[in-house]
Amino acid sequence: MTMESTQALPLSLCIRIFPPNPINNKPQFAKLTASAKSPSIHFQRRKKHYSKIPSKSHGRIPKPFDEKDAFPSSLPLHSKNPYAVYKDIQRFAKQNKLKEALAILDYMEQEGIPVNATTFNALIAACVRTKSLVEGKQVHAHIRINGLENNEFLRTKLVHMYTSCGSIEDADKVFDESSSTSVYPWNALLRGGVIAGKKQYRDVLFNYLKMRELGVELNVYTFSCVIKSFAGATALNQGLKTHALLIKNGFVDYSILRTSLIDMYFKCGKIKLARRVFEETEERDIVVWGAMISGFAHNRLQMEALDYVRWMISEGIYPNSVVLTIILPVIGDVSAPKLGREVHAYVLKSKRYSEQAFIQSGLVDMYCKCGDMNSGRRVFYETKGRNEILWTALMSGYVSNGRLEQALRSIAWMQQEGFRPDVVTVATVIPVCTQLKALKQGKEIHAYALKNWFLPNVSITTSLMIMYSKCSVLQYSLKLFKGMEVRNVISWTAMIDSCIKNGQLHDALGVFRSMQLSKHRPDSVAMARMLSVCSQLKALKLGKEIHAQLLKKDLESIPFVAAENIKMYGMCGFVESAKLVFDAVPVKGSVTWTAIIEAYGYNDLNKEALGLFNKMRYGGFTPNHFTFRVLLSICNQGGFPEEACRIFTIMSRKYKIEASEEHYSIIIELLTRFDRIEEAQRFRKLSSPLS
Repeated sequence: MTMESTQALPLSLCIRIFPPNPINNKPQFAKLTASAKSPSIHFQRRKKHYSKIPSKSHGRIPKPFDEKDAFPSSLPLHSKNPYAVYKDIQRFAKQNKLKEALAILDYMEQEGIPVNATTFNALIAACVRTKSLVEGKQVHAHIRINGLENNEFLRTKLVHMYTSCGSIEDADKVFDESSSTSVYPWNALLRGGVIAGKKQYRDVLFNYLKMRELGVELNVYTFSCVIKSFAGATALNQGLKTHALLIKNGFVDYSILRTSLIDMYFKCGKIKLARRVFEETEERDIVVWGAMISGFAHNRLQMEALDYVRWMISEGIYPNSVVLTIILPVIGDVSAPKLGREVHAYVLKSKRYSEQAFIQSGLVDMYCKCGDMNSGRRVFYETKGRNEILWTALMSGYVSNGRLEQALRSIAWMQQEGFRPDVVTVATVIPVCTQLKALKQGKEIHAYALKNWFLPNVSITTSLMIMYSKCSVLQYSLKLFKGMEVRNVISWTAMIDSCIKNGQLHDALGVFRSMQLSKHRPDSVAMARMLSVCSQLKALKLGKEIHAQLLKKDLESIPFVAAENIKMYGMCGFVESAKLVFDAVPVKGSVTWTAIIEAYGYNDLNKEALGLFNKMRYGGFTPNHFTFRVLLSICNQGGFPEEACRIFTIMSRKYKIEASEEHYSIIIELLTRFDRIEEAQRFRKLSSPLS
């Protein structure tokens, strides 16, 4: 604080801060500053005064003030003027040392020395960076003590701080205390809703509409926050209305808003509208191009994403680190190793990118997805600054290439290098234990997750449940499930699936009933699982109930759901009902055709089932290996060796489907039963490489 700033303060407050000298009736500011020459003498003189400061808690007298208690790494307060003290507090705030900064604030409050808004702004910024809600509330209390609670600038910063720390209620409280129509506190409130995600979409929409109702002058930042919220909630109608308002108010030409609109349209699945906004943009920077490439990748339009990368380069704009992290997974998805090597060369040429670990991990992932493990491993071992992300990318690469043992060993190698597996690493390796049925290693990873407080994490807990059920330790799955504080549809479905795979069908029914009573409603996957249970238990009544729910939720046309529904009716002996479900499916595929053929086979309508196969073929539908397994089983059941041989020939010659061990065993059994020993021996010789 300078001498000029004291002129604006009330006389009583100035006297309290700088009591007049009884000799010349001048403030002691000069004396306070001059005392810096001999701080130790002045400190001894003031020590008695510090010990007399009354305590604000329970009326107790605190221990004598000691400079090391409040100022562990700065000069004593008494040797500085207030402006220098503000600089000390701001320095601590920049270093995120909130404890030290708050200690100085406490002392200044005891001494009655005011703090300016700039200092409080630095402290609030530190609270935002560190997500320190408790310290933020203390700073807010000091702002009130200093009479700055009505400062519009600080009020806006406080709203932003509370929303950033996840305390929407406190942000609303601070905001409601304001009577100003300034746009800035409103923007801070909107931004908090955006940070909170889809759950706060309605609050963002309400505040946005309220702003317009009150006549608050909206700016570019307002629209940017609102459009981001609409994108996160896929609120297309509101997005279209806001786009129209942007055009009406002349905001549509701002690059940041065009980028937000492109992102919103992509997330709402409106590819043509996103393209139109892009085409109407005259000056396209790397951010706009990145939004288009990211949008195509998000909508699984990989070739379009790569085409736009080429177009961008032809316009003289080269990929930055953000675009590189977007296109590397896309290259892996389309398995384009040649293009991947070109991107790798560009990364090596741009040295600043070759040193970034997340780009290196993207390269490892890309090569592994393209099936080039050698190049992926080479990138990994040539990276100097390896971290947990890079190790996880390598593990994921081993998994995608079927090298599960190496993926499992990598978690040990990673720790030998001094890196601790994080949540993503653990989530990557648990499914490996599931596939290998590696119960011992799975238990070790479970213990590691518990020790490092990764649980309760819904994703990891669900993966552990699946792992234990696959290893036939259903009681562990049940224990994990019962101990979950928060469940989602996936965890409920995983528990149902675990019971089914372990033959506990009635337990699966119990879990399903509990799920229906919870706030989570079964999705298409859970419904399909339960239809499978109804098929095995011949529980027609429950099957009909589930069918009714499917009709209500408009899920009956999903191929795998319709297939399970058809099989349920077939196994319960209601072929006509199965046929009605089949006929109601608008777009039929191999899954639904196989299901109706199987339903006829269950009811000994073997010739009719084989007739359906011919209809399927002539209708242009391609059978899969499951279809042929069902057909061969029907031939075996009905005693049709000639038909079985014909179907086997069609499978191997026309559809180029390699026969499995199960296919061979069915036809060998059928031919042997009808004393066609030579043909059975021929099929046995053909199947010998599989054994």
